[in-house]
Amino acid sequence: MEGELSGKKVLLVDDDRDILAAMEAALADLGPEILTALDGDGAVKLAQSAQPDVVVLDMMLPKRSGFLVMENLKKGKKKSDPPRVIMITGNQGSRHKVYAESLGVDIYLNKPFRMEKLIEAVKKLLG
Repeated sequence: MEGELSGKKVLLVDDDRDILAAMEAALADLGPEILTALDGDGAVKLAQSAQPDVVVLDMMLPKRSGFLVMENLKKGKKKSDPPRVIMITGNQGSRHKVYAESLGVDIYLNKPFRMEKLIEAVKKLLG
C-alpha cells in the first residue's frame, strides 16, 4: 500500500529508544523510508550517506548535539535545501529556539508533543 510520503526518506534522531519507536510507528503508515540514529555522529553519517528529505532531530544527543548536527547538515546550503529539519527538544528556553532557527531548523517542537503534530510537520515540509 502506497502512503502519501512514499518515495521520501525521513531520518529520525533521538537517544530515547521509546521516542524513536513512537515516531517511527506514527510515520510508518505514510510510507516513507525511515532511518534512525541514536546519537549525533550516527545522524551525520546517515544524513551524508542516505540524503534524507527530512530529519527529525533531538537537540540533546550523545556524541554530537543537535546543534552541531544542524551545522553539518546545512553547511554551504540554503535553508530551503534538503534535508528539511524538525528539531525536537525538552528544553523550553526561547534562546535555543532562536539559535536553532538561525542554523536552518524549519520547525521546532517542544517535548512532549502529540504525534499528530509531528506528522503534520513532516507533511508540511514534504508537501
